[in-house]
Amino acid sequence: MVAMTKRDDGEVVNGEEGKFEAGRPPPFRIGDIRVAIPSHCWVKNPWRSMSYVLRDAVVIAALAAAAGYLDSWIIWPIYWLAQGTMFWAVFVLGHDWYLHICLCPSTLGRRRWPWKLLQQRVAEQCGGALASLQHSGALPWMLPEKTYRGMKPNGRKMRFSLPYPLFAFPAYLVFVMWLDLVTYLHHHGYHEKLPWYRGKEWSYLRGGLTTIDRDYGWINNIHHDIGTHVIHHLFPQIPHYNLVEAVSLHSPMTSYCFPLPSHHRHCTDLASVICFQTKAAKPVLGKYYREPEKSGPLPLHLLGVLLRSLRVDHFVSDEGEVVYYQTDPRLYGDWQQKSK
Repeated sequence: MVAMTKRDDGEVVNGEEGKFEAGRPPPFRIGDIRVAIPSHCWVKNPWRSMSYVLRDAVVIAALAAAAGYLDSWIIWPIYWLAQGTMFWAVFVLGHDWYLHICLCPSTLGRRRWPWKLLQQRVAEQCGGALASLQHSGALPWMLPEKTYRGMKPNGRKMRFSLPYPLFAFPAYLVFVMWLDLVTYLHHHGYHEKLPWYRGKEWSYLRGGLTTIDRDYGWINNIHHDIGTHVIHHLFPQIPHYNLVEAVSLHSPMTSYCFPLPSHHRHCTDLASVICFQTKAAKPVLGKYYREPEKSGPLPLHLLGVLLRSLRVDHFVSDEGEVVYYQTDPRLYGDWQQKSK
C-alpha cells in the first residue's frame, strides 16, 4: 500500500511528509504516459528513417576515404575514434528498426513471438538483475551478492577499477566501448539510490522507470538521441527522431486528466482524479523522471559518473523483491593490503 500526499504546490509525492521514495509504485499507469505523448510522435516516416541510414553511410564512407588518403599515424587514432562512434550510431539505427519491426504484428504476424519472448525475458530482469544485458551480450554488470562474494579479490579490483569490457581494438572496439558504456550508464550511476525489482514487485512500468536519461552533448545527434532512454524503454515503438519531443516540454499544450488508482484513494487530501496540463511525458512522470545532467560539447562528465558507479555499485542482496545496490567497503582495502 502506498501513502500518497499532495503538497501545496500541487506536486504529488509518495512518501511521508512529502518525501519521494523511488521504490514505491507510481500513482499513474503506463497508459497515462502514453496519452500525454503527442500523437504525431508515434508516426513512423520511412523516408526520414532512411535519410538517417544514408547520412551515417555517407559519413562512414567519407571517414574511411579520408583516413586512407591521408594515411598518417596522427590521423589513424582520430579515425578509429570517429569511425567507432559511427559504427555505434548505425547499431542504434538497427536496434531502433528491429524494435519497430518486431513490435508490429501486421508486419511479421506469427514471427513476432520470438521477439516477444526475448523481450519478456529481458523485461523480467530490467530493474531487477542483469538489466545491462538488455541491449548487448556484454559482461553482466548486475551482480547477485553470492556471485560477488565468490569472486577473487583481484577479479573484483579489475572489474570495478579497470572496466576491461569498455576497452577496444581500433574502430570496432570503440564501437564496443560505446555499446557497453551507454548501456551501463542508462541503468547505473544515478546520484541517488535507485530500486531494482524482483518477483511480484516487478512490472514493465516500474522496471522502465528505473532507467536513466543521459545527455551526450554533440553526440546526442550522432547516435540518434539514444540518451532519451526512459521513453525508449517504455515505448520502443516511438522512432528515435521523435523521442526528445515525446519526453520534453516542447510539445503543444493539452489538457489531461487521469483517475487515481483505487488503492490510493484512501488518502483524504488527494482527489480521485488528477488533472493538469501537459506538454509531454515529463509532467506525468514527475519525480519518477530523473533529469539528466547537462553535458558540454563532449560528455566528459559521464566518465566521473562511470567511475563513481564502479566504486559504489557492487552488488544487490540475494534476498528481497525491492533491492538497491550495495558497496563492499573491503574491496579496495583488500586490494591495497595484497599489493603491499
